[in-house]
Amino acid sequence: MTRRIDPALIPSQPNLSFEHSLWNEEILLVAGVDEAGRGSLAGPVSAGAVVLPPLDEIQKTLSGVQDSKQLSAAERAEQKILIESTSKAWAVGFADNAEIDQVGIVGATQLAIQRAVYQLIIKPQHLLVDYLVLPNNPLPQTRLVKGDARSLSIAAASILAKTHRDEWMTSVAKQYPEYNFEANKGYGTADHLKALETYGHSALHRMTFKPMRDME
Repeated sequence: MTRRIDPALIPSQPNLSFEHSLWNEEILLVAGVDEAGRGSLAGPVSAGAVVLPPLDEIQKTLSGVQDSKQLSAAERAEQKILIESTSKAWAVGFADNAEIDQVGIVGATQLAIQRAVYQLIIKPQHLLVDYLVLPNNPLPQTRLVKGDARSLSIAAASILAKTHRDEWMTSVAKQYPEYNFEANKGYGTADHLKALETYGHSALHRMTFKPMRDME
């Protein structure tokens, strides 16, 4: 199925409409989940899970929250602090590059999301998921195309997934200085591709991804 949606259904910024529909049914513990790093050539894929308090005021408090790709690094860092301090619960899960090579990027992404959900200190009653489904999770799920642009919970999860993964890639960058991970975070930038040509792959690279697959 293609990831298409009528643009008219996408609000100017993520809101609480999906959360409200569940809150109105007394389903108050709603977790938004999203991932980061699926397209990277190296490092883990990450997933955030966020349970917002069932209060209208949270929309104003988190008014700066958008899909993480729409924010600068400084804006994401600022929103990360707000999300973590105002959420009822939040967690981040990872699946490393070896797991990605073993089960594929979709399976590894689902694994990272499962780990994030299981780490929540509050067990959610319902999941709002950005497009993917979690076949091994018994919780009710609402699958939203462009969920990070429509649901505040999912957008908040996308920011945590992105910021925590970026921090992880920066933390390991000194071990692999030739790849400039602190700047490219493992994505296929020109400098990263040049480093692969010069030095080959590292222990963090995803061997089932191009161009590593072509090196064998």
